[in-house]
Amino acid sequence: MKRTGLAPLAIAILAGWAILAPAQAVPPTATPSPGYDARLQEQRAASRAVVAPSVKPRRVKKPRAR
Repeated sequence: MKRTGLAPLAIAILAGWAILAPAQAVPPTATPSPGYDARLQEQRAASRAVVAPSVKPRRVKKPRAR
């Protein structure tokens, strides 16, 4: 009795099942990262401290030439 034909058949069945199974992966952004969150908050705080309110220069009307 030959068993060599069973191994490829079993591998093919498992590969087919794996392809049809729904994905269970979690995107990396779904898991919180304390180090990244802390750096992001520091960066936002620093950018808020540096940014000054923008003041537009006033336009002065030129007198008409007569």
